[in-house]
Amino acid sequence: QVQLVESGGGLVQSGGSLRLSCAASRRGFRLYTMSWHRQAPGKQRELVARIITRSGNTNYADSVKGRFTISTDDSGNTLFLQMNSLKPEDTAVYYCKGDGYTTEYWGQGTQVTVSS
Repeated sequence: QVQLVESGGGLVQSGGSLRLSCAASRRGFRLYTMSWHRQAPGKQRELVARIITRSGNTNYADSVKGRFTISTDDSGNTLFLQMNSLKPEDTAVYYCKGDGYTTEYWGQGTQVTVSS
């Protein structure tokens, strides 16, 4: 079993920065990919960024390319999302996700609010 514990959400001004983290506790198996998703009220949840844990390869939603960076620590146990040049349209609940061999694991979600 894996638990994902997030931190780092909050309120920031437009143009500001915020760093989200998600600690992934794993026992006996690896998470093949980890990712960040977000959902605003009345909207579908969308993939923001994804990283392949073994290779380090990443991909991003077009809306955040050049502004957000996904990464893991050296152990692969913590996922980060560095968010720069934040815009009001980035306001959403952000969720981390880990993909095991047969199971998806989701964090609790953390609110990010960007004011004008």
